[in-house]
Amino acid sequence: MSALKFKLTLASKRSENSIGYRDNLFLIGSCFSENMGAKLNTHLFKVFENPHGVLFNPISVAQSLSDCINNKQYNEANLFPLNEVWNSWQHHSRYSGISAKDALDKINNSITKAHTFLKTADHIVITLGSAWVYQLNSQSPFAAGQVVANNHKAPATWFDKALMKPDALVLLLNKMVKDLLQFNAHLQIIFTISPVRHLREGLVENNRSKAVLIQAVHEIVEASKQTAYFPSYEYVIDDLRDYRFYAEDLVHPNYAASNYVWEKWVETYMNEETQNIMKQVAELQLAMQHKPFFAGSSQHKEFLQNCITKSERLLSLYPYLSLHDQVQFFKQEIAK
Repeated sequence: MSALKFKLTLASKRSENSIGYRDNLFLIGSCFSENMGAKLNTHLFKVFENPHGVLFNPISVAQSLSDCINNKQYNEANLFPLNEVWNSWQHHSRYSGISAKDALDKINNSITKAHTFLKTADHIVITLGSAWVYQLNSQSPFAAGQVVANNHKAPATWFDKALMKPDALVLLLNKMVKDLLQFNAHLQIIFTISPVRHLREGLVENNRSKAVLIQAVHEIVEASKQTAYFPSYEYVIDDLRDYRFYAEDLVHPNYAASNYVWEKWVETYMNEETQNIMKQVAELQLAMQHKPFFAGSSQHKEFLQNCITKSERLLSLYPYLSLHDQVQFFKQEIAK
C-alpha cells in the first residue's frame, strides 16, 4: 500500500544559467522582488533593485526600464504637487520630495545609476504583481490618460481601473525584452509572478489578474532563449498552499514562505561552489551581529581574529567578494 500524500511538492530545476558572485543582478517589480533583493544583499551579491521604487503593473515596469535604458532625466514638468510634496506618477512615494529639486535629485540619480548598472548586468529579475492598471481620467488635474505606478493618496475619483488584455500584455513584454537585449545583448531575463495577493481588487479579480500575467509571461519565455520563468507564485500558492504561510494580513507571504522560495531560488540558480561561499558569507554576517557578554576578553578577541582569518581567506580565494567592510569591522572591534 502506497503512503498517503498530503501535499504536492514542486521540485526545483537547476537552471543552465547559474548566478554567481561575479554577476551583476538587476531586480525590478513588486515588493516580493525587494524581499528577494534583501536576501541577495545579505549574502553580498552585487544587486541593483527598483530604480523607480516598488512597481506592480507591467506598464509601469516597462516604463521604468525604458527610462533606465534611455537614461531619461526628469524635470519639474514631469512632477506634480500633492499633499505638500512633489511626486512622480511613475515612481513610488520614496522618490517624492518636499521640493521639486529634492524629488528630481532622487529620481535622476537613481536612473543614472540604474542605466550604468543595467548596461553591464548579467541577469535581470522582473517580478510582476498585477495586471490591473490605474489610469488618470479627466477628473484629475494632472496628466489625464496616464497609467500610474503609484496613486500617492490622490482621490479615487481621479482614476479608472482596467485589466490588461493578454494580447496587449504580450506585445508590451515582447517590446520590453527586445529593448533590453538591444541595450545589453548578453542579459539573461528571469520573469516571476509575485505570490502577494492583491485583495484590494477582490479574490476573483486577483486570480483573473494572475492568470493574465502567467499566460503572457509563458508566451514570452517560449519565444526567447534568453528568458526564463521562476515559479515563485506556484511555490507559495500550490506547493505550500496554506494560510499559515501568510502574514496576518493574509496577503503577504510570511518569513517561512519567503525562506522556502529563497531556498528554491538557490537550488535553481546557485551552483555548489556559490552555495558554499554563501554559507560562509552568512556566517560572517551573523558574526557581525554578535553581542558579546564580555567585550575585550581574550575569548572575544579570539572569536574576532577567527572572523578576520575567515574573511581574508575568502577574499584571497575570491577577490571579487564584497567583504572588505566585514574585515574592517572585525579589525576595529578587536582594536577596542
